[in-house]
Amino acid sequence: MKKILYLLLAMTVCVSTYAQDPHFSQFFASPLTLNPAYTGKFDGTFRVAGNYRNQWPTINNAYTTATASVDFNILQNRIPEFDTWGIGIMGMNDQSGNKILNNNFISLSTAYHKALDENGYHTVTVGFQGTYANKRLDISKADFEDELTALGFTGVTQEVFNNNNNVAVNYFDVNAGLLYSGSTNGENNFYLGVSSYHVSRPKESFMGGNFILNPRVTIHGGGYAPISRITSFHGSFIHQRQAGATETVVGGAFDFNLNDDADMPANLYAGLWYRFGDAFIPYVGIEFAGLRLGYTYDVNNSSLSTASQRRGGNEISLIFVKKPSDPSRKKLGCPKF
Repeated sequence: MKKILYLLLAMTVCVSTYAQDPHFSQFFASPLTLNPAYTGKFDGTFRVAGNYRNQWPTINNAYTTATASVDFNILQNRIPEFDTWGIGIMGMNDQSGNKILNNNFISLSTAYHKALDENGYHTVTVGFQGTYANKRLDISKADFEDELTALGFTGVTQEVFNNNNNVAVNYFDVNAGLLYSGSTNGENNFYLGVSSYHVSRPKESFMGGNFILNPRVTIHGGGYAPISRITSFHGSFIHQRQAGATETVVGGAFDFNLNDDADMPANLYAGLWYRFGDAFIPYVGIEFAGLRLGYTYDVNNSSLSTASQRRGGNEISLIFVKKPSDPSRKKLGCPKF
């Protein structure tokens, strides 16, 4: 019963804060949900990324989220040498309340990265993203507050959904972002970005109302620098706000080069991020042959820790970057975490 009450509380919080967007603890490994300006911002010919998150697994599949994306650069022979123009596509599925609410998104994004110096060390980027959203509510699996009696959810709801057990809403959305990325010598990198999702303020309601989706504004940044020949440190932060809800995450990770190869490194990563007021987020990862796998496990320290048993969420990320075949190419310094 305690878990049910906590789940109801969590759902109430989400409603009162006007439908918060899905989010990842490994925000740095989900580029196209963080900022459209990340489209095409990598050192390679194309990038494939995937993420899976199971939040609060002890509370009956409260939230599960998965994404898959691919982005690449175009017209490299028709634009200035260190400029890049990226195109990307992403799909995302987000399920809430043991699949009662099923959200599907498909996004197309583009970004132009303009070099500010002759070495391409400093770039400024503007990016845009268009998203088609489909949200479906399975009323046959849902329990409402007015159904709750002394015997459990045995009453009859007065909510009206046009006598349809599967209620859906569809809309088109627009997102935008800016990003600055720099390096002092090509061996380090630092960056700062800002993005705004739901710029077009689409209407979203299952009951025919005029609810307007609130924008999500995000500020993020970070960088990396070598410490020794085989060790580097990566740090990053994110602060985002949507309606009355805010989230701030700060942390970093060390990487240890296992093969002493700068062009195709085999790296081991270990680090820790912290989501203020909510959870510690230990991170481990491994990188080889252009593929990076990461895993985090949120450890709740908030008031929800009793119900979640301090299990805030398992999360897995995958990023594969196809390296160019030209060994004499100039290596681009790009955000990595």
